[in-house]
This record gives sequence, structure tokens and C-alpha cells, in this order.
Amino acid sequence: MNKSKTGAAGLLLSVALVLGACSGGNGGNAGNGDVSPEGSGNGGAPAERKVEEITVAFPIVTTSQQDLQLVEDAINVISEEKIQTKVKLLPINAGEWAQRMNLIFSGGEKLDLTFVSGTMYSNMVAKGQLIPLDELLDSQGEGIRTAVEEQYLNGTRIGGKSYAVPTVRDLAGSYGLTMRKDLVDKHGIDIASINTLDDVANVLKTIKAGEPNVVPLIPGAPGQSFRDNYTFYDPLGDHMGVLPDYDNGLKIVNLYETTEYKSFLDTIRQWYLDGYILPDAATNKTTTFELLKSGKAFGYLAMQKPGFAEQETKSSGVEMVTKELLAPVSTTTNVTAAMWGIPVHSKQQERAMDFLNLLYTDKDIVNLFDWGIEGTHYIKAEGGPDNVIAYPEGKDAASVGYNMLGWVFGNQFLSYVMKNGDPDIWNKTEAFNKSAKPSKALGFVFDASAVKTEVAAVSNVVTQYRLPLETGSVDPAKMLPEFVEKLKSAGLDKIIAEKQKQLDEWAKTSSAQ
Repeated sequence: MNKSKTGAAGLLLSVALVLGACSGGNGGNAGNGDVSPEGSGNGGAPAERKVEEITVAFPIVTTSQQDLQLVEDAINVISEEKIQTKVKLLPINAGEWAQRMNLIFSGGEKLDLTFVSGTMYSNMVAKGQLIPLDELLDSQGEGIRTAVEEQYLNGTRIGGKSYAVPTVRDLAGSYGLTMRKDLVDKHGIDIASINTLDDVANVLKTIKAGEPNVVPLIPGAPGQSFRDNYTFYDPLGDHMGVLPDYDNGLKIVNLYETTEYKSFLDTIRQWYLDGYILPDAATNKTTTFELLKSGKAFGYLAMQKPGFAEQETKSSGVEMVTKELLAPVSTTTNVTAAMWGIPVHSKQQERAMDFLNLLYTDKDIVNLFDWGIEGTHYIKAEGGPDNVIAYPEGKDAASVGYNMLGWVFGNQFLSYVMKNGDPDIWNKTEAFNKSAKPSKALGFVFDASAVKTEVAAVSNVVTQYRLPLETGSVDPAKMLPEFVEKLKSAGLDKIIAEKQKQLDEWAKTSSAQ
């Protein structure tokens, strides 16, 4: 989900949201995403039918969208011709997304096609708010099936049915170290030699010795721990019972009792004692980019993807370089972070699928959503590849009048790339996705309704202990046993048993076995 003019990763994770899981340059065309709309883009819509309107909802992170109507009109020129359908765009501030969705569904407000975040997906399905899409995908979604690999479509299944379609973007994640390039160069740090946490420690030691006014390692963001950005297991959604090494024969374990977790805490604690870590890492409210801009920080662990160094450089104003430490893996969390579904109360479900198919096949539609109108909101960059664009003279993302999240809308591989971005970013992202190891539980979604009381209690315990332990701020020899005991008292074992039961049932009808 590469779109540098946003803080996409945060929205992707929460829709207040999901906004990073997910992004860096916005577009380009590449690989299997460049699908011809002829024969599939119109979803089998009749050549002659009355034009009717559908309402399409999606999250935004800025309310400065004064040209939204212009873009909507331009989209409708295409959609009316191709599928005899008008769209009414319904942008919703990310921070208000969950509340607004609840009101729309409870009140039966008109809504025909909606963005769906992974954090809300299973609850929406459990409440019967989304329709199964399998039949419509077969009859009208040929372009979607071509653009989205089958394993990712299968990764959205609940009870054997797909209720949402993932957007085409980075559908996997790797973890690594992000560092200031000026200090890497100054101290002659060999990036290629950084492969383990011990190697990271040597780098931090070098910075500590050579830059007394610089903190070697900071959290990836306020409220994040170092374990958040160095994950060696499938969290199965909530970390309340995980799958070690993304496999483990589909046997779920208590993360906090594993030797790997204890070893990680011991490492982070030693780094803290050695002065490598921000002293107030557990409570710090200053953003990563602010710490970098002020010259007070060197690096941080983060989930990475193609173009990540460029993305962080643009966001911070400080040139950054990255080194992968853990190879890319694709989990249900990655795949379901950004999707599209059709509400059960929609009266225009077939038209909604027709339009959704355009979002995965029609380059003009995708770029209208992502960038707006050529000549007004962007121009083709001179002297560059055809897929590279720039803002009109005197304009930028804040002033151009239209500014969206590219990874939200269907097939991002059809999107243009802003000047100074990598023109080949989508080919690289496609290769990244293909290189990723799929978790053996890819597609499993845990329904916590049977243990919701225990989940609430465990969440409270985790909130109390996680950050102090996972930032090295407290001694794990003393605090970890106490943490584990309180988790058990709160009901974690019951949650794990329920999750294991559901995973076993899921495996019977999936390709996991």
C-alpha cells in the first residue's frame, strides 16, 4: 500500500483505522494487476439498461477534499458508459469510521459498496452485514479473479465463503531495521552484514559510542513495542494464542510462555541497560519522524516492503536505509487489512459488483480515485516513464484539492507513481508478494464471541505489562512470570482452547492440511 502522501500503515491497522498497515509512492501498472476491462471490466452488465446510482463508502484521513464532486463526475462518465451505473461517493473520516458504519447498518442507510477493514470484518460477517460474494465473483467478477491471486481471495473466507475482496497492494510483510543513512555512511556500517539481532546490537553499540547525543533505537511509533515490529509468529489476529514460525503443525501456543519470547525480552532488556534504547520508550509520545528530524534518533525496527526506505525518507525528511531481518510472510492480518464488500441491505448488489470489478480492471477509474483529474490534480511528469506523474506547478498534496489513500481502491498496481517515487514499485511489490511465505493459517479468522469476557480481561492485563516488558523498561526475570500468571487468571488458556477448536475446524475445509 504505497502512498507517500499518507500515513497509511496506521489506517490499515485500525480504520481509525488500518492506517499501516499500509504506504510509499502511489502507483504504476505491473504484473497481473494490469487487467484489460474488455470482456470482464463490465462484469457482464447488459449493453442497454437504465442508469441507476450506487453509494460507495471509503475512509479518508483529511477532510480537505473540495474537488470531490469533480472527481465523482469524472468517474461517472466512465461508469455510466461501461456499466450504466452512477456512483455517489461517501468519504468518511478514518477516526469516525467504526461509529459511522454502525449507524449506517443499524439505520439501513443507502450503501451498496463499502471498504472493509480486517479489524471489523469478522464482526460484520457474524452480524450478517455483508453478503457472500462467491456467486457474484463467478458471474461478474472475472477481472477481480484475474487481478487477485486465489490464495488471497481464499484468505478472506469465513465459514468457507468470501464476504470481501482484498485490495491489490503489498499483501505480505517483512521485518527489519530502518536507519539514518548519514550515520550509516559516517561510521562505515556494512548494511549487508546485518542479519540477526546480535548484528543489530553491534550497530547500536557503534552509534552509542560515536554519537553520544543520538538514541540508537527508538520504537517504530508511539505506543508500539519492539516486538510489534519484530514478529516471528502468526498472531492469529490478536496475539492471544499464536502460531510459532507460521506453522507449528497448526498447534496454537501461549506466546508469553515460549522460549523465543523470553529470549527476545532478555535481548531488549540488555539493550535498554546498555543505553541503546530510548529511556522512556514505554511512555514516549513523540513521533518517530519528529525524533528523526530533531537529530535525536538513529533507527527503529519496522514492518517493511518494497519502497519502504523511500516512504520513510519522504515522511521524515531524513534519508533512511533499511535492512531486512525476517523474510516476508503473508498472514490473514496482511490480506484482510484492506478489502471491499457489499452490504446485505443494498438493493443494487449486482451493480455494486460491476463497479467493484472496474476498481480492479480499469486504469482510468483507479487513477481518478487515487489521484483525481489529469491537468487539475496531477500532470504527467516530463521526461519520465508514462506512469510517473507530478503535482501541477505551485501545488502539493495539501493544496491540490483532492488527496486519497491509494491502497484503499481496488487494484493499486494500476495506479500512477508520483515523481521521485520508484516507477517500478508495483512490479517489485508483486515480486515481494510472490516471494512471501504463506502462513499455514492464512485465511483463518478467529471468532471471539464465545470468550469475549476473557478477551476483555486478557486485554487489560496485556495493556498493563506489554509495553514495559517489550521496550526493555523492566526486568523480565521478575515481571514475565507475574505477567503470565495474570494472563492465566484472566482466562488466556480458555481463549487458546477456543481458538484451537476453531482452527481445527477451519483446517478440515481448507488447504492447510
